[in-house]
Amino acid sequence: MSKVPLTLKGAEMLRAELKKLKSEDRPRVIRAIAEARAHGDLKENAEYHAAKEQQGFIEGRIKDIDGKLSHAQIIDVTELPASDRVVFGTTVNLVDEDNGEKKVYRIVGEDEADIRAGLLSYTSPIARALIGKEVGDIVEVRTPGGDRCYEIAQVQYV
Repeated sequence: MSKVPLTLKGAEMLRAELKKLKSEDRPRVIRAIAEARAHGDLKENAEYHAAKEQQGFIEGRIKDIDGKLSHAQIIDVTELPASDRVVFGTTVNLVDEDNGEKKVYRIVGEDEADIRAGLLSYTSPIARALIGKEVGDIVEVRTPGGDRCYEIAQVQYV
């Protein structure tokens, strides 16, 4: 498997989730399974089946996070030489050429993406169009709502 880019903050969030899953959620579901077993007949024990299902989810998520962290290329954008070029991890201020609307996006890994919070996955159409461009460049992006043109107003390495 190839390396997957992840911001420093994204890696910290995954590590925190992994710690919670292993230290809180896993022991809680193990206790719930033991308690449900004590009630007797497992065939018709809904609590037991629900706890086993939750255990499967937790173990799957632990495996998923472990895999992602082991293949992650953690990028701390603050350690990169600042320039006007858009790269993974930078915060980009854009101006819509059609209506003058301003937008601010940070280019992050897939697991960190949250469009409502202004966090764009590096695989998204907008991020792919922005990466490698510089302040002052006009970028055309094909979106579900039609083609949009944005001017890169500022690039921040924060």
